[in-house]
Amino acid sequence: MEQVGYDTYCKLLDEVVKEMQGVKIEEEKDVQIDMNISSFIPDEYIENSSQKIEIYQDIAISKNEDDLIEVTDEIIDRYGNMPKEVENLIEIARIKRLCKESNILKIVQRKDTAVFYFDVESFNMEIIDLLIKEYRNSIKFSPGREPYITLNLYTTSEEKIIEKVKEFLKNCLNKVTTN
Repeated sequence: MEQVGYDTYCKLLDEVVKEMQGVKIEEEKDVQIDMNISSFIPDEYIENSSQKIEIYQDIAISKNEDDLIEVTDEIIDRYGNMPKEVENLIEIARIKRLCKESNILKIVQRKDTAVFYFDVESFNMEIIDLLIKEYRNSIKFSPGREPYITLNLYTTSEEKIIEKVKEFLKNCLNKVTTN
């Protein structure tokens, strides 16, 4: 598992289970999140490594908000109130889901900015135009082989960063669904 990475391992495991059940598997693009957010399960919260892996897997294979709420409820029921790092882990899963829905393949945080890389295959310049009108000087668009938008976050607070990234992704999603 260490050789392929945890997310890839969970994805492969999920695909094998679905294949065995005869469920057709759609190729899903992997979203990369590289943000300065403490998102992990501390040893003090869950000591047992197999239980920890199970929780990581449950979070990784969550497909929608209902799944994430269910996982969150299960974690709280089993282990008590979540530390901030686990809450952040759940929020990163939400961000990944929003990225998939908004055709964004990667987010990279650089100090107080976040860079959103778009999926070239489903890229729509009209959406970029709408975002530029809405965010004005807070974003910069860079066209090219890998089009991306740089969003000024104006903060280095983990909580505010998560909030602003989710808000931007929801705006992207809103533009995607209305066009």
